[in-house]
Amino acid sequence: MAAAAAVVTPSGLEDGASRSRGEGAGEAVVERGPGAAYHMFVVMEDLVEKLKLLRYEEELLRKSNLKPPSRHYFALPTNSGEQFYMFCTLAAWLINRAGRPFEQPQEYDDPNATISNILSELRSLGRTADFPPSKLKSGYGEHVCYVLDCLAEEALKYIGFTWKRPTYPVEELEEESVQEDDAELTLNKVDEESVEEETDNEENFIDLNVLKAQTYHSDMSESAKQEDILESTTDAAEWSLEVERVLPQLKVTIRTDNKDWRVHVDQMHQHKSGIESALKETKGFLDKLHNEISRTLEKIGSREKYVNNQLEHLVQEYRTAQARLSEAKERYQQGNGGVTERTRLLSEVTEELEKVKQEMEEKGSSMTDGAPLVKIKQSLTKLKQETVQMDIRIGVVEHTLLQSKLKEKSNMTRDMHATVIPESAIGSY
Repeated sequence: MAAAAAVVTPSGLEDGASRSRGEGAGEAVVERGPGAAYHMFVVMEDLVEKLKLLRYEEELLRKSNLKPPSRHYFALPTNSGEQFYMFCTLAAWLINRAGRPFEQPQEYDDPNATISNILSELRSLGRTADFPPSKLKSGYGEHVCYVLDCLAEEALKYIGFTWKRPTYPVEELEEESVQEDDAELTLNKVDEESVEEETDNEENFIDLNVLKAQTYHSDMSESAKQEDILESTTDAAEWSLEVERVLPQLKVTIRTDNKDWRVHVDQMHQHKSGIESALKETKGFLDKLHNEISRTLEKIGSREKYVNNQLEHLVQEYRTAQARLSEAKERYQQGNGGVTERTRLLSEVTEELEKVKQEMEEKGSSMTDGAPLVKIKQSLTKLKQETVQMDIRIGVVEHTLLQSKLKEKSNMTRDMHATVIPESAIGSY
């Protein structure tokens, strides 16, 4: 019945959820009514019915060794970590049931990544999720119920489940067999006769004289009949048989109706008497409890006054010590501030000293190190060798130049002598 009665619920709940959250980015959110706070309880109850239709107890809870959630498990906060793990487990199982592969989340997985994966799968199924993912971190609430309800609907669609109209069982009322006899009375007939008598009495005016006469005649006739009846001619056996035969027909069957105001009045009187009797007992207990509490409070007040009077000097000493402690704390704070400043200055001076020491070490190592002197000597020796080689080359070049000059000079002299001799010879001739 619960699963069948939820025929019209999913669409209505989904519409209500979409109206409360607003579908689309630019759509305005409709103002929520006073019953919106209890909407998630209805969604959660429908979710439990849908999970039962999907056989989650056999396929998920028993395999994972999980306890079945209550009808309001995700609607009320109980244990945030446990609820979030249950939500992720159910969501992953529903996504798999909807025909989409999804890994079962573990306890140590990143919750933000798990929530984003679930919401992406929900959007891929065509559902809207226009709320921040942080709403699902608590593991309970309206948004958690909405996500699980949407996934359950998609899983039911995937397996081909369709909601059918509810079939209500016909309640057969047991009708008592009542014999229709003139001697049997029902409540309706009694009411009709009483109403007719009242109307007749109201319509007819009563005359006292006539009433006295009628009463006198009736008394006389009854007394005569009683005298006749005193001597009965009826057999006792036949009388008892006739009584047994007629007795079932003399029963008055009154059908009780729950809608009758008389039944309600009787119930009200019963409840009133029960309340009054319970009130008498409860009032005695409450008065006794009130007296005990009053006496206890008076004792506590008197004891508190006595303790305050006895410990007045200790309280004063405590206050004085507290004041001295606060002054000492202030001085400590001031001194601590000065120590902090001096520690900072000491660290700066220490850093400068380290730098100076490093520079002195570098200079000392450079002064005591003979490697540069050796390099200078080697360079001088190399320069001397190169100078000697250059001198030799210069001497060779000068010698070559001198030889060339001398050769040129000798050639010029020879040429000059060669040109002068023939002229002298000609002159001699």
